[in-house]
Amino acid sequence: MSENRGQEGLIECVPNISEGRDQVKIDQIVAAATAVPGVRCLDVDPGSDTHRTVITLVGAPDPIAEAAFRLVKKASELIDMSQHHGAHARHGATDVCPFIPVSGVTMEDCIEVARAVGKRIGEELEIPVYMYDRAALTEDRRSLADVRRGEYEALPEKMTDPEWKPDFGPSEFKPGPGVVTVGAREFLIAYNVNLNTRDKPKADDLAMEIREKGRAVRIEQKTPYYSSGKLLRYSESEGQWPSNLTGEIFNSRNALDQHLKENGTSLADEVAFFGQDPEKLDGEMVMKRGTFEHCRAVGWVIPEYGRAQISINLTDFNVTNMHHIVDACRDLAESRGLVITGSELVGVVPYRAIRESGQHYLRSQGSSGGVPVKDIIATAVQSLGLSDITPFDTDASVLGMPTTRGELTGMEIHEFTDEVSRDSPAPGGGSIAALAGALGAALGSMVANLTYGKRKYRKRQPEMEELAIHAQKLKDDLLRAVDEDTAAFEQVIQAMRLPQGSPDQEETRLKAIEAGYRHATEVPMNTARLCLDVLQLAMEATRRGMPASITDAGTACWMARAGVESALYNVRVNLGELQDSEWKSSLIEETATISAQADQFLRESRDQVDKIL
Repeated sequence: MSENRGQEGLIECVPNISEGRDQVKIDQIVAAATAVPGVRCLDVDPGSDTHRTVITLVGAPDPIAEAAFRLVKKASELIDMSQHHGAHARHGATDVCPFIPVSGVTMEDCIEVARAVGKRIGEELEIPVYMYDRAALTEDRRSLADVRRGEYEALPEKMTDPEWKPDFGPSEFKPGPGVVTVGAREFLIAYNVNLNTRDKPKADDLAMEIREKGRAVRIEQKTPYYSSGKLLRYSESEGQWPSNLTGEIFNSRNALDQHLKENGTSLADEVAFFGQDPEKLDGEMVMKRGTFEHCRAVGWVIPEYGRAQISINLTDFNVTNMHHIVDACRDLAESRGLVITGSELVGVVPYRAIRESGQHYLRSQGSSGGVPVKDIIATAVQSLGLSDITPFDTDASVLGMPTTRGELTGMEIHEFTDEVSRDSPAPGGGSIAALAGALGAALGSMVANLTYGKRKYRKRQPEMEELAIHAQKLKDDLLRAVDEDTAAFEQVIQAMRLPQGSPDQEETRLKAIEAGYRHATEVPMNTARLCLDVLQLAMEATRRGMPASITDAGTACWMARAGVESALYNVRVNLGELQDSEWKSSLIEETATISAQADQFLRESRDQVDKIL
């Protein structure tokens, strides 16, 4: 399992239950999941006609796994599939239960969670389980449509087939709960692009250009709209074999196939993509793929908005993201005399996706990407026009948004300073060390960004941007360390307050104190490492930053150096309380190395500052 999978990671789980009409049952099933500490329910979307409810949960890996299990258990108790009828395909009380990476976790982590939950459902609840999509145990079960083919009614016969033995749980039909299909997939972004028209065909025209499944090939357009052109069809009798790539017409199938192979594909592959029979093409429309993979799109009109939209599902934002779509739609719209007025996010979006869009637009405008997170997100919101219809709420709409706002860092400066000055031991030197390092990183980023923006130093833009981006990350990590240091000290205090009336209690207390001091040593040690990185970065700013900001770069060096030494003080004072002599020795050696490196970096930066001044 990846190192990122800790409790800070965030996974989305979207169970679909086969109940969309009884609100009492729906509420009970949701309550079973949200009773797990650390799990939030973002949305509950019931459908009466489909007789199905889509539930969106988020949480860290272990809590979300527990919540999913409890939800499946409760659904199996309340939903009888033998009495179920609805418009949506289904084969179980909990029909599907996918896990989706949001932040701090990988797809591999979600696959591991999904398989563990599937195994537990099969063993403890004795419900048959199929694994699908990225969590599938065999390639032929990746497609949900294939796994669910025939739906609930096919299960009695299907489950007698050895090829359809469940991945987990009993190999027998369970009339009440049916089966559960558990999987892992990429995040689906539901996204709409807004047009300055109420004409649905105009929105359809753009949708068919961008969607993966594409459209029919047309030539000789009479208007700017693609749909005004002449449809191309395969014709054996007339010897017409059009290319779906170029519209060029060949006089034989072999000639067309050779043309397609020269372009990295084949006639068989192209027609199979659109579900056409390669042996029965006579009279069939020639189809071409759309611009973007993992993109589904249709046009529609929203009367209350007074405009048409392109309704889009992005099924893998790592391949096709929001900015790819908006930029392409703007070009297509302009060629047709239309205007993209903005876009709309439906539901939530992962932080990584919207950050990538913000970084894209910063690059497009020639601005440095080494700016605060909120500035990157604001750039994405403005550039994508996400507030075109309604104000965009970043806190509610962005999943996994990192924050540096803690109990201490959320205070105003004067409040924080007053808190430090009071007669309590925390916040103390460790928090101040982290703050000093954060301020040094902020200054280093400022110098890099100022240099980036000067035409005179255009050749240095790549290195200045890299420096600024690194400084921003260090700044945020150190700001979080301000609160982490105080919390670590509080852990020691709580351990000291444990009862010690019996030998067992005393042993428990001593172990807790040792663990507390170990953690209280690790936090400032990490702060010292981060501050050393800031110092090295700030030293580079004195060398390569513009001379007009040399004193700012020099100040960044001094702040980082203070952070290093102050953090090391806190390491050294805690070492005396620890029993692990081997670990203590390794830390003592590392503190000496860090201090010596910091002295060297500071000397070099001072020499450079003095030289310029």
